Amino acid sequence: MSEKLPESRRIVSSRHLAEGEGWELSELEYGLIVAYNAFSRWMIRCMSAAGQPNLSALEILILHNVNHRGKDKRLSDICFLLNIEDSHTVNYGLRKLLKAGLLDSEKRGKEVFYRTSAEGADLCAAYRDIRRHCLLDGLEAGDLPGKDLRELARSLRALSGHYDQASRAAASL
Repeated sequence: MSEKLPESRRIVSSRHLAEGEGWELSELEYGLIVAYNAFSRWMIRCMSAAGQPNLSALEILILHNVNHRGKDKRLSDICFLLNIEDSHTVNYGLRKLLKAGLLDSEKRGKEVFYRTSAEGADLCAAYRDIRRHCLLDGLEAGDLPGKDLRELARSLRALSGHYDQASRAAASL
C-alpha cells in the first residue's frame, strides 16, 4: 500500500513526473541524481588527492575497471561492464589515460587490449588508501552495514535492468 504524502512534501526533482500513481519512483530518481553527482564529485576529489587532478569521473571509472582483477580488457568489455552505450566516450577516456601513462595497450589481431601501467596501478592503490581513510573510516558501523549495502547494490542492479528495458521500448516508439 502506497504511503499518502501531500504532493508538496514529496522530494522529487520534477513535480510533473511525480503526479499520480508511481510518484515514489520520481523520489528514487531524485535520490539517484543527487547520489550520482555526489559520487562523481567524490571520485574526482579522491583521485586528485591521490595525485591525478585532471581526470573526469568517467575516466576514473575506466581506470578502475581496467585495473580490476589485473585482467586485460577490450573497449567492448569496458563498455559492457560499466553499462555504457556510447563507446566513443569510453574510447576518448582510454586515449587520455594512455597519454597520461596510466594505461598500456596491446593490439591482438583487430582488437586492442588495455591494462593498467605500473603508474596506473600505483594510482589505483593510492585512491584505495584515500578512500579507506576518508570514506570507509567515516562510516559508522551501524549506518550502512555490509548486508544492507549488498542489498542496496542488488536492488540498484535490478533497477538498471528495468531502465534498460524501458529505454529499448522508448527507442522503438
